Amino acid sequence: MLYNVLKIYITMENKLKGKKVFVTTLAFCGNNYLCEKLISTGAIVKFNDTGRRLSPEELLHGLNSSDYAIIGLDKINKSNIPNISNNLKAISKYGVGLDNIDIDACEEKNINVLYSKGVNKRSVSELTIGTALMLMRNIYFTSNELKNGNWVKKGGVELSGKKFGIIGLGNIGKDLVNLLQPFGCDIYINDIDPDQEFIAINNLTFSSKEEIYRKCDIISLHVPLTTKTSNMITKSELSIMKSSVIIINTARGELIDLDDLEHFLINKKIGGAALDVYDEEPPTRMELLSLPNLVNTPHIGGNSKEAVIAMGISAINNLINFNKN
Repeated sequence: MLYNVLKIYITMENKLKGKKVFVTTLAFCGNNYLCEKLISTGAIVKFNDTGRRLSPEELLHGLNSSDYAIIGLDKINKSNIPNISNNLKAISKYGVGLDNIDIDACEEKNINVLYSKGVNKRSVSELTIGTALMLMRNIYFTSNELKNGNWVKKGGVELSGKKFGIIGLGNIGKDLVNLLQPFGCDIYINDIDPDQEFIAINNLTFSSKEEIYRKCDIISLHVPLTTKTSNMITKSELSIMKSSVIIINTARGELIDLDDLEHFLINKKIGGAALDVYDEEPPTRMELLSLPNLVNTPHIGGNSKEAVIAMGISAINNLINFNKN
């Protein structure tokens, strides 16, 4: 792995010489290793040094003064694409998921969208298992109780042997299946285009979403945000789940109606939930975030040190490969 990264770094030198590159994502801009690699390409780089997500005006200004851009979760859509200068030739996605980019509108504007699949899969799947264990074994709850001086010996239940539902069998979903193997879980899968060979080899059960909602002890979401997946879990779906179910969302915040989820958590109609993504980020739902049966993290699923490097190198390489053509 180190050899591959080193090899990529050597071939990067002066590959983008003279090109103006605008980088918006804070994780990239705050990583000296990635910044040095991009600068070594010979590009004229403008980093986001604000320490926050850019305003629409700042984003547009940066895009208009660049040949290429590396973006994360910034919205590139019909509200700003018509105003983007024709100088911008390509956007390289840092991370996975393209729901924040209007691909068709970019194509009409002759802006190429470059991305790589699965570069952060291990980071996300590890967090998924970590939060599942925190909730099932009461690690989160009892740790907070002990910090408040309360000796509460509630060891929860084991993950091993439980029914684990995975909605979305893409790169992350498949990696999660691999990490779950030692736990001996019965794994239920739902996907719009299922990989039948992978399902058969791993002895998975392909199910409808409704069957997963009714049967599974843990339900983990790994689908993109689309018109069909927005609010895919509301009170209707929550009401048919087990009262002990654990729901994990490391995909996109809008997949779950958070008002409904809050109601079910407050009234202990489900066992617990883990959210790494929200309908607005940073979230402002402090009552929800403070619930003892909710594990909440600040969108760090794909943010391990290794994933940050992998996503950044991929974004740079995609620009280099595009620039060759």
